[in-house]
Amino acid sequence: MVVGIIIGASIFVQPSAVTAQVHSVKGALLVWVAAGVLTLIGSLVIAELASVFPRTGGVYVFLSESYGPVLGFLWGWAMFWTMHSGIVAVIAMVFGRYVGTFVDVGSVGQQFFAVAAIAVFSLVNYRGVRYGSAVQVALTVIKVLALVLIIVIALFVGGRSGGSPVTASATADILPSAREFVLALIAGLFAFGGWHMVSYVAEETIDPTRTIPRSLIIGTLTVTALYVGVNWAYFRALPLESVANSTRVAADFADAAIGGWGKEIMAILVVLSTLGAMNGVILAGPRVYLAMANDGMLFSWAGAVHPVYRTPHRAIVLQGVWSSVLVVTGTYRTLFTRVVYTEWIFFGLLAFALVLLRRRADYAPRYRILGYPLLPAVFIISTAAIVMNQVSHEPVSSAVGLALVVAGLPVYYLWARRKPLPSPSASQ
Repeated sequence: MVVGIIIGASIFVQPSAVTAQVHSVKGALLVWVAAGVLTLIGSLVIAELASVFPRTGGVYVFLSESYGPVLGFLWGWAMFWTMHSGIVAVIAMVFGRYVGTFVDVGSVGQQFFAVAAIAVFSLVNYRGVRYGSAVQVALTVIKVLALVLIIVIALFVGGRSGGSPVTASATADILPSAREFVLALIAGLFAFGGWHMVSYVAEETIDPTRTIPRSLIIGTLTVTALYVGVNWAYFRALPLESVANSTRVAADFADAAIGGWGKEIMAILVVLSTLGAMNGVILAGPRVYLAMANDGMLFSWAGAVHPVYRTPHRAIVLQGVWSSVLVVTGTYRTLFTRVVYTEWIFFGLLAFALVLLRRRADYAPRYRILGYPLLPAVFIISTAAIVMNQVSHEPVSSAVGLALVVAGLPVYYLWARRKPLPSPSASQ
């Protein structure tokens, strides 16, 4: 789940955004390493919290336990209306567009294929977590092997297909300024999104207090190694300027390194990557809504568990329907881009939660983050820098995004005045 959710379509696009900011090979590779390290620190934070709160809902549970139900509710609120459903819609539309590589379907056809993909994978996960996890494993193995193949191809054909090897780039060793590095880091972190979602399925995981921390650490290290290797492969086959200016760097790599059917092969790879990421997100998200319903933070019927398939089937349907609405109306991009940065506010709060929780006498995690309190402090400072950078560059859009999240406050207080709703029974 960790590897499959993180590796989506971004690794085939974001390298250009990173390189355009730092203007050097060494700087770009350093950014990808730093993004992986920062993601690893965040994973270590989640790992400790998951080892002491191994309950369905993950981040929602951690925020609720650390700060109270208000922040947990706001996370779930933002997840459903924008962040999580928006991710599903974005990934689905990338899939729809790449289908257009093989068949000219037009914009309406792209939306049709996007909604169809959401429906199919929602149905797979509706039928049971075993089906969803089996699909996840299969797609993840395929795309990991494909990324490894890109690296192997670069070893044998790099520098002989019209591109320039890394050592030939005149600007290869130039290091970026601090500002350039931060901007590039933010672009790189976008490709690492979703690392925290494995915590949502804790109660459906065997020995979650050990399995989830190990999965987060091993998964994040695996993705970081693959991302650095794939970016090295791009630079091996393409000039620095081509990587920086490309709108389809993976396809350009395939053209330079393979030729012929290179574009089609890369399109298939992107399709498989998007489907794997989308399946993982669809599998994980409804578990948060299930936890919210169990806590009386959502209508109890939304937390119903299917009597046969043992899945939060109504939450899966709700998520699929709303994600499809975002696709059809075309609002997913605006909502998602305005709100996605607020996710890092919550991540920073999770790191600070370790400080608060370690003061409790009853706090006894099975896993403790190494380098405490230094690593959590580094993570908190980094999240603050990301948020402040977004606000300074796009103040109006950032304010709108934050307002969408904060809009959940009056809803929460109105809801809190209601009598808490009972948790759904196993027979629902």
